Amino acid sequence: MKNGPRLKEQYAKTVKAELKKELGLTNDMEIPTFKKVVINVGLGEAISDKSVLEIVAGELSLISGQKAIETVTNRAISAFKIRQGDVVGLKITLRGARMWEFIDKLINVSLPRTKDFRGLSPKAFDGSGNYSIGIEDQTIFPEIDPNTVTKLRGMEITLVTSTPDDAQARALLTKFGFPFTKDGEKV
Repeated sequence: MKNGPRLKEQYAKTVKAELKKELGLTNDMEIPTFKKVVINVGLGEAISDKSVLEIVAGELSLISGQKAIETVTNRAISAFKIRQGDVVGLKITLRGARMWEFIDKLINVSLPRTKDFRGLSPKAFDGSGNYSIGIEDQTIFPEIDPNTVTKLRGMEITLVTSTPDDAQARALLTKFGFPFTKDGEKV
């Protein structure tokens, strides 16, 4: 694993053994790890302005190092003036080295740059061991030049883990230094 992602090396050298001991696991295949990271941006405004898709797709490509795919509607919703097949968002799924590098950048660079950041909510687990983070401002990523941003757009980042248990997933994220708030604090 020479010259691999720093976080993946840290996982292999120390975190894996610590988690196995801490969680009382007997099989190495039970040890929680990251499967993938999904970045999702909803763009309802893209229905009336197609240039928004190009701008946001470019920003997402800079952030992740990978091309975004379009998400389309399955059915028409007349109240929102949406037709079946309209593009309403963009998403990227990261795996392997890009995933580990993105998680490293998220923890150590982007989250500390968030305005008024007080920590991540420990309640954002979905019951299946996955953790979702809502980001309101894409300029927290160092690849985005704040002077060229026309509008602040939010995104959802979901960290999918190999464990079906939220407690094990939280232990995994804590080992990597995810800044969770105390259970009683407000985020």
